[in-house]
Amino acid sequence: MTTAKSPKSESKTKNRVLIVDDHPVFRHGISALINAEADLVVCGEAASASTALEAMRQLEPDVALLDISLPGTNGIELVKLMKAERPKLPLLMLSMHDESLYALRALKAGALGYVMKAEALTHILDALRKVLGGEVYVSPRFGEQLIFQAIHSPEGGSGSPVDKLSDREVEVLGWLGRGLGTKKIAEKLHLSVKTIETHRAHIKEKLGFRDAAELVRFATDWAAQQDA
Repeated sequence: MTTAKSPKSESKTKNRVLIVDDHPVFRHGISALINAEADLVVCGEAASASTALEAMRQLEPDVALLDISLPGTNGIELVKLMKAERPKLPLLMLSMHDESLYALRALKAGALGYVMKAEALTHILDALRKVLGGEVYVSPRFGEQLIFQAIHSPEGGSGSPVDKLSDREVEVLGWLGRGLGTKKIAEKLHLSVKTIETHRAHIKEKLGFRDAAELVRFATDWAAQQDA
């Protein structure tokens, strides 16, 4: 964990932002963008869920910017942990994945917004200010999807069998569909091969597949739809 200022030392005119992402280059770029603004300042950075929780307690940020893909505990689980300790802290999710994959899950967990990393430099400042004001931030395109789902699915799901999966299982399914094997997925998610094998087994059981080949075919088709 790296920190910029001690709690409450920054001018009250600036909202303090905690950045949680395991890529130093990305953190540096976003920090430079935020620190150039008159009303925002980065108070600290963290690369994992455990260091993020420590930073939140020590630095008392006004808002936290969280990547979904973190080593160990993922960003959506981190949202739940942070909200349990600080229910009023606005949380904004960042992800390399399309909104249709994780945004609804992030909002249900307690986040107030979702920004794709590919659009971060364009939208991150507007998104931060919106969630600081208590508003929800998603792209206009995904906002329309949320309205459609609310009308056609009373329980808030998409109607997809993937809704049965946990957040981590969805992440594993996505990487399977993009051609990664168990070992590569374990490396990317900073988890053990045994843990990924367990997730694969749970996915196969929950979705009712007979064998691994059937699972991979479904994952490939599903991932292609998400990336379209």
